Amino acid sequence: MTPSKPPRVRFAPSPTGNLHIGGARTALFNWLYARKHEGVFVVRVEDTDKERSLPEYEENILENLEWLGIDWDEGPQLTKNLELKTENELGKFGPYRQSERSEIYEKYAKKLIEEKHAYWCFCTKEEIEAMRQSQMTQGQPPKYSGRCRGVPTSEAEKRMSDGESAVLRFKMPEAKVSVNDMIRGKTVFDLSLSGDIVIARSLDDPLYNFAVVIDDSEMQITHVIRGEEHFSNTAKQVALIEALGFHVPHYAHMPLILNPDKTKMSKRFSDTAVSEYKKDGYLPEALFNFLALLGWHPSAEQSADENGEEREIFTKDELVKLFEIERVQKAGAVFNGQKLDWMNAQYIKSLSQKDLLVAIKNVSTIPDGLSESQIDRLLSFSMERMKKLTDFIELSDFFFELPDYEPKMLIWQDAPASVVAETLESVEKIISNVSDDSFNANRLLEVLSEISDRVGRGAVLWPLRVALSGKEASPGPFEIMDVLGKNETLSRIGVAIKKLGSIGGDLGL
Repeated sequence: MTPSKPPRVRFAPSPTGNLHIGGARTALFNWLYARKHEGVFVVRVEDTDKERSLPEYEENILENLEWLGIDWDEGPQLTKNLELKTENELGKFGPYRQSERSEIYEKYAKKLIEEKHAYWCFCTKEEIEAMRQSQMTQGQPPKYSGRCRGVPTSEAEKRMSDGESAVLRFKMPEAKVSVNDMIRGKTVFDLSLSGDIVIARSLDDPLYNFAVVIDDSEMQITHVIRGEEHFSNTAKQVALIEALGFHVPHYAHMPLILNPDKTKMSKRFSDTAVSEYKKDGYLPEALFNFLALLGWHPSAEQSADENGEEREIFTKDELVKLFEIERVQKAGAVFNGQKLDWMNAQYIKSLSQKDLLVAIKNVSTIPDGLSESQIDRLLSFSMERMKKLTDFIELSDFFFELPDYEPKMLIWQDAPASVVAETLESVEKIISNVSDDSFNANRLLEVLSEISDRVGRGAVLWPLRVALSGKEASPGPFEIMDVLGKNETLSRIGVAIKKLGSIGGDLGL
């Protein structure tokens, strides 16, 4: 459903850790909705946890949003000097860090107290726990009993000035609240089950539920798109919104992220930082595409290719055009790592060799030893096998330096070592007669075809592959020789012949 006016949405991370997969998906769905409907995407930093909130986490969040291609219209600007704070913000509804909005929260806390919607509570933790135990013993749901509701404000202020500790509680209405979620549909909540919730530790030190409704209203947020874990807070927030006289936004709660076996994804995986995927060699476009489909997918008709087959690869512009919040699924979204690897491989294959080399150098150090033209040839066949950018070094390490290997790896089936050595000597002689100018994969395939037909392809190509790569599984020997060049190829074959000659007897072959 198209909103009646351009929406204002927000991503509100807490800088108590790096940007993780769950948070990135939340940001992405908000971004898609804003761009789809020509709205505004706001980034707001919820840093009220003073002990755990750190500037380096905020920087990580902003950097990785930018790396993913998720830009924001309002919020903190990306800067290496995070001390600049409000001087480096976009938008007119700031500050965009909760730690800088204390005066705003204090104003609304006083409003609730004056209008008898909130009161100071002096109950100790021990007293509250005793209430809970008593209620549970009687088969009642545990909640605050409202013991301090009757304490006059003047008395409360005097007690606090005398040093007594207190928290601010919201008088929860004895009513039912209906929430029409854009994804989950209509749900009715019974507020009487909640009890009077704590909304602030002091006038200027709010807790989450209080701060978030104030910020959303002050920043004119029209649509709150967030994870399912926040769904249970919605009714309490609506009650606060109505008490404060604010407009209730539209809500959309995205599904949980699940393991392939449909169990809830452990924090070890769901909290994996986006920066780790970046370091592991995933392209931002691939991760963006993957996250967009984590709980949402266009219709079969919308996603069909020219052959009518359903596709998974979409450009950012296509995703913006196709995105519909109502098509986000209610059931949990399965995180399929194999699908991410496949998708990343498709994006790698779509890169030019020049761009691929730049991307590889961003995550790996390419060893010295090969010329630029050799690197180009190496990329041309490595990119077909790569799932991640970091695979390049693993796939091609033997090009830069021949690894040590066991001589028995050179043996094809049960052939005697002397026979394998003779075969490699013949190959060595044939290759040495190929001119430098024509030393390429096609020419080498041609000149070695006769001996391959005579003694068998396996008898030739197996020991040749091992001699060139030191591995039993590698790219084809002709491609390897093409990259290595004539001199290095002959040198490696010579090493293999010596290995066979020196310990053939020990192998009993």
